[in-house]
Amino acid sequence: MSELSYTKRQRQLRNLVVMALADGSIGQREVNLVADRCVELGLGERDLEAALQFGLGDDAALELPSEPQEREELLEDMIRMMAADGYLDESEKRLFALSAAKMEIGGERLQQIIASVIGEPRPDDAAS
Repeated sequence: MSELSYTKRQRQLRNLVVMALADGSIGQREVNLVADRCVELGLGERDLEAALQFGLGDDAALELPSEPQEREELLEDMIRMMAADGYLDESEKRLFALSAAKMEIGGERLQQIIASVIGEPRPDDAAS
């Protein structure tokens, strides 16, 4: 695994934590989503702890990727996080909209990304 790839995955996890804390708290579903995503990214417990410390720090902020695919992956993660607790907080919506605008993803492509994530079955749905 290259150092650059590892750093990008760490940044993705930190961004997810920042989004999870955008509404001022982190619930159990959000914690579970962050932990699951950590595993999916091939990161370990130390990376998760570092991401949580970063998110709780005074300097916590999203670190927007420069690659188009990484930008879309970040937006997908942000959508999942916003939906994790079943409530779309205004601060989460603003952070998402600002991030999409800064990454120059808007209009039709943004709607496609949202639709692709919302259309995915959630693990909770399978258990119902």
